[in-house]
Amino acid sequence: MKSKSLQLLLFSFLLINFWACNNDNRKTEPASEDIVEVEETIQKPKNVIDIVTRSMEFICADTIPSGWNTFRYDNKSNETHFFLLDKYPEGKTVENAITDVAPVFEEGMGLINAGKAEEGFAAFGKLPEWFGEVIFSGGSGLIAPKHTGMTTVKLLPGYYIMECYVKMPNGKFHTSMGMAKPIIVVEKDSGNQPPEPTINITLSGEEGISYDQGITKGKQIFSVFFKDQKQHENFVWHDINLVKLESHASEDALEAWMNWSDPKGLITPVPNGITFLGGVNDMPAGNTGYFYADLKPGKYAFISEVPNTKSKGLFKAFEVAD
Repeated sequence: MKSKSLQLLLFSFLLINFWACNNDNRKTEPASEDIVEVEETIQKPKNVIDIVTRSMEFICADTIPSGWNTFRYDNKSNETHFFLLDKYPEGKTVENAITDVAPVFEEGMGLINAGKAEEGFAAFGKLPEWFGEVIFSGGSGLIAPKHTGMTTVKLLPGYYIMECYVKMPNGKFHTSMGMAKPIIVVEKDSGNQPPEPTINITLSGEEGISYDQGITKGKQIFSVFFKDQKQHENFVWHDINLVKLESHASEDALEAWMNWSDPKGLITPVPNGITFLGGVNDMPAGNTGYFYADLKPGKYAFISEVPNTKSKGLFKAFEVAD
């Protein structure tokens, strides 16, 4: 089995049960009372694509242009969510995931749940070869309930699945509850340009998170350059999430929660005193994504959704002064 198949596993296979849960076409619904704004001195995005979640769904357009696109994700629900865009190889759709991936997934997860982790992961070697060609193409970081995040990424034409795989309190993935939606990215280019960032972040699995200047209060546009990309111990790639930390928040609890392979990881509710404010989801090495934030005075952190973030430099706490 290719190593890449494992890192893809924990994302794309989670969509296999969604088809019966959420296969209706929904019209785009404008976000209300946006939390993200931009200063007059900061470039305002054009042709924004709105995504709304009220419970366990993505309400957005079914077809979007290629090139640079800014997504405004309005999380009206009572749970933390994100969206990740998985680009499928040509000719493959959600139907292929159901017929080719579902049986392998059921066998492997059954063994893992029975305490036979080594045998379970070995069973995933039966995944079809095309599964290793899925490309994670960015999306938002985690976004708290009743919050809105804005993220800009560049997309190639093709067939995508938009998904969220945060866990329900009972451990069930949001993807299997309906949070997986096919998106067609057409050849026609959006004509948009990437925003002008106020702060530049470099994200590396080898060197951690770094940025080019101090972070101050107010509206910011962060660029995130993926200097490299790699599979971590929990078989996923690194991303970046912006987190607001209250005085009573535990950094250790946050670090543990970001590891899905921990039974208590990536599951509702999030640790006390933690508010997720967006970011940029997994992308291949060499790509750049952008996200917007309005920073009030207080303590924050950047963190990746991988194990042992502090020792890897993928957990960076910082203060925003008044």
